[in-house]
Amino acid sequence: MRYGSSPGQVGSGGSGGPRRGVLAALVLVGCGALLAAGCSPEGGPGAGPGGSAPGTASAGSGPPGPSGRASVSPEAAGPPAKGAVTVTGEVAKGLESPWGVAPLPGGDLLVASRDKGTISRVTAGSGAVTRIGEVPGVAPGGEGGLMGLALSPAFASDRLVYVYFTTESDNRIARLRYDEQRPAGQQLGAPDTVFRGIPKGLIHNGGRIAFGPDKMLYAGTGETGDTGLAQDKKSLGGKILRMTPDGDPVHGNPEADSVVYSYGHRNVQGLAWDKDKRLWAAEFGQNTWDELNLIEPGANYGWPEAEGKAGKPGFRDPVAVWKTDEASPSGIAWAEGSIWMAGLKGKRLWRIPLAGTELVAEPEAFLEGEYGRLRTVVPLGGDRMLLVTSETDGRGSPEAGDDRILTLTVR
Repeated sequence: MRYGSSPGQVGSGGSGGPRRGVLAALVLVGCGALLAAGCSPEGGPGAGPGGSAPGTASAGSGPPGPSGRASVSPEAAGPPAKGAVTVTGEVAKGLESPWGVAPLPGGDLLVASRDKGTISRVTAGSGAVTRIGEVPGVAPGGEGGLMGLALSPAFASDRLVYVYFTTESDNRIARLRYDEQRPAGQQLGAPDTVFRGIPKGLIHNGGRIAFGPDKMLYAGTGETGDTGLAQDKKSLGGKILRMTPDGDPVHGNPEADSVVYSYGHRNVQGLAWDKDKRLWAAEFGQNTWDELNLIEPGANYGWPEAEGKAGKPGFRDPVAVWKTDEASPSGIAWAEGSIWMAGLKGKRLWRIPLAGTELVAEPEAFLEGEYGRLRTVVPLGGDRMLLVTSETDGRGSPEAGDDRILTLTVR
């Protein structure tokens, strides 16, 4: 059963069947080198994962082609319809409730523990995990805690690490200076809160942060189970926010004095930009459809008035949808012409091949059930990615070695 303000989807999904015994067959190859290199009703017949109901087109599409999807010109054909995923190594294991991940210059990683409120450094190659510090004021509970993690665009000079976390009163964003010269466990400076007042709850806290191509800070938030917040533009819940690195509204935002960039979201935990600098977001549906959305400033994505491809005036339909037990999406990344989406309850990695803003083919599922719940995907450039599991978040079935960070090659 999924949970919400009414029976619906838990932001982290539920548990599933046992994983297949693939871990013993994992081939560990050159991890260090890899890192250093860089609600509408159910669809009728024919509706499938990521697809549209027959005869409808994706958001922003032209006339539908014979398959029901928008036709794509040959010059914009995009990646091949069929892709592939190879697990090439294991960067780290034995992690507890990993959530946000940020690659450091040189190939090491910073990893946030949602439930412990700590940040650790993973050494490329050896996989050694060293705690660098704790974020003061984190109040974990339910789906809240220390979540999103991002490096300042000027990290090489300012050494600032940005975090999104739950406190006793709200969700907020702070930055901390990382000083590697200090003793292990004491390398984080005092938090400088740049933005506060995002609604908190036991569920639907959002949590993903990322710096965009414009070097502005974006954050996905949730509506905490209070569905009305998503349509209230004065509320910060159920939104995608865009702000300066200091937490101020950005010139060019839909409203000059507001950080709200888009609204009508239920619980956004995936943010990624494609090669043309378009912003994509993944979010949890309730009982019927999870969504991948193309984000445009000022657009209304419908929740709670619309879920999935509702086709209602005034709302933006998603580009792709999934039944909730097949996805429960968290992190996303763009690589090799596709969006790659981690599934929590779905326990699989989805590939969504795109030509511009249109689907090239139906999304494909990979690694189904092999590593359990999947939380975060991190692009490393080219065909290389990181994949973070989420079996120790209280809703999984952890096995020896969980949680893990894996290296992938994809196409």
